[in-house]
Formats: sequence, C-alpha cells, structure tokens
Amino acid sequence: MLATVYTNGVIAVKEKSLLGEKLLRLTDMGAEEAFRALSESGFGSGSEAKGAFDAELLCRAEEAALDAFIREYAPSRAITEYLLSPRDFHNMKALAKAKLLKTDAARMLAPAGLRSVEELERTLADGLPFGLTEDATGAEIGAAFDKALYAHLFSACKGSPLLKKLLIGKVDRTNILTALRSAEGEFSEEFCIAEGKLKAALLCGLPESGEALKRTPYWEFYQTALRAKEAGTPFTEAERALGCFEAEYFAAHKYELSGKEPFLYYVFRRRAEISDARVLLVCLNAGVPGQEIKKRLRTVW
Repeated sequence: MLATVYTNGVIAVKEKSLLGEKLLRLTDMGAEEAFRALSESGFGSGSEAKGAFDAELLCRAEEAALDAFIREYAPSRAITEYLLSPRDFHNMKALAKAKLLKTDAARMLAPAGLRSVEELERTLADGLPFGLTEDATGAEIGAAFDKALYAHLFSACKGSPLLKKLLIGKVDRTNILTALRSAEGEFSEEFCIAEGKLKAALLCGLPESGEALKRTPYWEFYQTALRAKEAGTPFTEAERALGCFEAEYFAAHKYELSGKEPFLYYVFRRRAEISDARVLLVCLNAGVPGQEIKKRLRTVW
C-alpha cells in the first residue's frame, strides 16, 4: 500500500476536478451542451462517447477511472474490499438470476469488482451458492446475496471501526427499505441482514413500529421511504439516499478527516457525482425542467 501522506497529496489534486456546484449550473443547459461541458471538464476522460452524445458511456468511463484509482491508491485491503467486492456479489446475483430465468445477464451486470465475470460464471457452474435451490424466488435470491455480502464485508473490515460503523448504517437502512418495500406480512426475520443494530421485531413491524425510529439516525431515511410506500410510488429517493449515505457521513465531518478518511471521502463524493451526472443527463435528454432536476441531485451540499 502507498503511504497515506502521498495518497492524500494525490487526492488534493484530484479534488480540483470534482464537479461540485457546476452540476447545478448544468441543469439550466440543453442536454448536448451539458454533455459537452462535462466532457470538457475532464469527466469521462478517454471515453469513446466524447464525439457522440452517449451519457451512459461517459459515466461508465468515469466509473472505470475511479475504479483504477481505488485499485492503485486504496490505503488498506479492507478499504479495497469495502469499495469493490459488492460488485462481485451484485454480478454473481445477476448471473444466478439469469441462470434461473434462462436469460442473458449482460444488461444486469455492473463493472467488475475484484473478480471477473468469467470467474463468477465458473463459480456458478457448480450450482447456486448460499443454499439456494432452483425454485428460489427473486426475494429469496436477493436476501441470500445481501446476507452473504454483508457477512463477507464485516469479516473483511473487522479491523476497522470506521468501516464497521459505515456497514452498520448501510445494513440498517437496507433492512428498513426492504421491509417497507415488502407487501404486508411478507417481510420476516429470514429477510433481515443480521449485522445491523435494528432488531428484527421492529423491522418486521414496519410501518406500525416506525415511531421507535424517531430517536435514531434513521428517522429521516425512514420518512423518505415511508412517503414513497404510502404514495405507491417507486422508492427512488430512498434508494438514492442509501447510495449517498457514506458521502453524506463524511461531508458532515469534513473538517475532522485524517489518516485514510480523505481517501474514502473523495471516492464516495466522486461516486455520488457520477450518479448525479447520470441522472442529470438522462433528465435533460427527457426534457425534465431544471428546477425538478435540482431536486434529484444529492451531491451539492
């Protein structure tokens, strides 16, 4: 691993290319104008999309560049596992679902994590993992892979109190979202990821037991998810909040960061900006008004 002081120096340079409030200004542009502005700022550097309006290709190029940065500069193996191994579980889940449904997994796959898609396919050639059977439902597959992912991450990050704290925050939010997504009576203890702080009895009782979350760090997240459930709309805002949880955690402590924390803060900010850039370009292309797009962006604190 590279020296933390050197890595933080590299990050100080890279932070200058973060988009920040520029994302807000882009909401008032046309789709192609915003695309060019992102490209000219270095976003998606080296992408084949530069000469054509391809928002997804541009964002994928930026993701690949960030992944390469993580692989080269991550200050510990635990951090590398935390940041990249979730992709392996996502891709194996996609391959498992495709195998059961006898369909192509290509559209469900994310960029490779620590293992290639070919390696994962070889693993699945011997059968479904985690005790799953051929008649498993989509919910059962999702629960099995989520449990396996977090068991792996808690083991890989056991020496890092910070990473464990972040994992607990993600587990509890994931459990809340899964519980509210479920139809009445469908969510049970078997779907709970066990490593969180919230008890299964509380989660299985949602939304009736939701008042118990009022004095916890999860109240705002719970309210966001509950509004979607009550309105019968997609859980898009809650999903985005879950995806930005780490970035917002570090943003709240940005003047206190030390050691390996600046690396994590940079990575999570960049990931959140890539997500917002994708939302921005898709919305502009669909003709969504700028003020509405601003409401959907989460990375300009």
